[in-house]
Amino acid sequence: MVTDAEWTRIRSDLRFGQVFKGTVVKVPRPGAIGIFVDIGLDVGGFVDVLLLPSEGEDWPAEGTVVDFEIWWADSRRQIRLKPSDSRYLRSDFTDFVTRFRPGWPADVGRPVRDPGPVSPDGSRALLRPHGSPAGFPEAEDVAGAPSGT
Repeated sequence: MVTDAEWTRIRSDLRFGQVFKGTVVKVPRPGAIGIFVDIGLDVGGFVDVLLLPSEGEDWPAEGTVVDFEIWWADSRRQIRLKPSDSRYLRSDFTDFVTRFRPGWPADVGRPVRDPGPVSPDGSRALLRPHGSPAGFPEAEDVAGAPSGT
């Protein structure tokens, strides 16, 4: 486990979209959780189930070596990754990014910063079937934005 200072140093060197060759080291429950990836740093990499194909048998198996991109990194001391190889991405990845991470193309190359802890409202947003994930508020959730009423 890395210290807070080490994690801050590691994260300060990361850029969104930065590519790492990684080895899938654990696939705990194919189709349910995500995959753990060793990208050669002192912190682990993780690909969330939301970014992977809907069928677990289409996920990269343990031992698979492929390129991964930095998708997110926050205070959890874990680097969130997305596969660079489209075979290992959800089939509607472009639509997913448009809905939940519309700033992604502009984020590529920018430093990864810690947005802070997820709020209870942000956690609830993760559970909304058609809402934005935490960290990507919908217009009515943004202070001062029109509520539509």
